[in-house]
Amino acid sequence: MREIRLHDTRTGKVLPLEPRDPGRVGIYACGPTVYSRIHIGNARPFVIFSLLKRFLEHEGFQTTLVVNITDVNDKIYDAARAQGIASGELACKMIGHYTADTGALGLGRPDHEPLASQTMDEIVAYIGALIDKGHAYESGGDVFFGVRSDPDYGSLSHRRVDDMDQGEGVEGAERKRDSLDFALWKARKPQEDAWWDSPWGQGRPGWHIECSAMAEALLGAGFDIHGGGSDLVFPHHENEAAQTRCARGEELARIWMHNGMIQFTGEKMAKSVGNIALLHEVIERYGRDAVVMYLISGHYRQPLAFSEKVMDQARANVLRIREAARRLTRGASPSDLDEPRDGFFDALANDFNTAEALRFLNEWVREATGALYDAPGDSHLREMLGVLGLDGLLEPLAEAPEDVRELAQRREQARAERDFAAADRLREEIAALGWEVRDGTAGPQLLPL
Repeated sequence: MREIRLHDTRTGKVLPLEPRDPGRVGIYACGPTVYSRIHIGNARPFVIFSLLKRFLEHEGFQTTLVVNITDVNDKIYDAARAQGIASGELACKMIGHYTADTGALGLGRPDHEPLASQTMDEIVAYIGALIDKGHAYESGGDVFFGVRSDPDYGSLSHRRVDDMDQGEGVEGAERKRDSLDFALWKARKPQEDAWWDSPWGQGRPGWHIECSAMAEALLGAGFDIHGGGSDLVFPHHENEAAQTRCARGEELARIWMHNGMIQFTGEKMAKSVGNIALLHEVIERYGRDAVVMYLISGHYRQPLAFSEKVMDQARANVLRIREAARRLTRGASPSDLDEPRDGFFDALANDFNTAEALRFLNEWVREATGALYDAPGDSHLREMLGVLGLDGLLEPLAEAPEDVRELAQRREQARAERDFAAADRLREEIAALGWEVRDGTAGPQLLPL
């Protein structure tokens, strides 16, 4: 079994994965706040941690992946009010979209997808434990965490406590003992249409305590890997870590993994900035295989640029692998191809370096399709693509629907008549329907995008 090493944000080191329970790995990754449809940036952690689970299972670990859904949050209240609907109705609608949009990635579902709204008993109990241990206090119906009560606060984000701004603005400032403190429970406000009972009165939880409770309820404190975007290191993950440390006397997670942001024209992709590409629209335009290929094309810790050019590159890589797969026979791969296959899995074991793994995958494809081999077996390729969620590239292509085939025939006629403008227009119509025309010596071939 390979030694698997992962970068830990807290220590700043690449550490060996040493599961709390031998042979079992628990992963918790922060999911979306469901006030609108998710964009391609939101999909990166979903893909990274879904594939990390696949790789760990390939290496023999029984792996449990938990990806939460935040369905109680200020942003949901605000968005629902703007649309004139109930916050619960908006959250339910967006959960449906989120499930469908991430489902279209074809990677399956996490083992658990807890909702904050269904974890209220655990959340209230967690807050109570913090109060009992002197790390939290009630004030005017709100409950706040006393940041300075935790001597290790800041150890995850590596910031000085006095330099930290919780991002809560002036809300509840007059009720805080210290401006650095953050909300665990928020008293019911007149404009909010959903609330829960608690020992401190009606209200609802703060964002950070929701994740601590959901993670611990399903994985227990001290689980193996906590993941999420690098934009969550502070304050969200810093606060999660502090809450568990103070309530339970141990760390929430052994390793904190953070993926880099998707960048659009040099800025982080964000709904607040307005520079977003919605996931379902990107999948519709480029195809799920190209989207997955794009999201693993760089090292997970690094920012990843999003543009039409890089998406076209991802699609071209997908088509090249699909074309190579058509030439392979089913069966064992020659031993001469062991080296790139081993390099592929070693790269994943070394801080889940998918970019390096793809380099070895492409090397395998080049060698397999070279003159040295006569239709070698596909077992290595099937194994590697399976871990990346791209094993569908080995399956026979579906036949294009009749309307697409008719457009292709009309394009061939236009080309025969040397009406290249019409041929180009028809190619674009075919692409809009999700197919690519590839011209070859045997005639045009229709391939799904």
